[in-house]
Amino acid sequence: MTTEQTEALIGMGLTFAILVLMILPSLAGIAHERRIDRQLREAAERETQKSSSRSTVPSTATWYAEGRRSKKLVSS
Repeated sequence: MTTEQTEALIGMGLTFAILVLMILPSLAGIAHERRIDRQLREAAERETQKSSSRSTVPSTATWYAEGRRSKKLVSS
């Protein structure tokens, strides 16, 4: 191996090392954000499992009673 080939190999190695050093923080950030997203998703799933299984939409009877109440207030 000649001196020129050795210098070229060292140069390529240093260039690759600099490239890795520049990419490493962004890869660590992406991994960190994915972990946070997964934790948020799991927390949301636990929250929906804890909530009551009843529907939050009022029943027809409740809707009818609300309408009757408001008519009484207006007509009085």
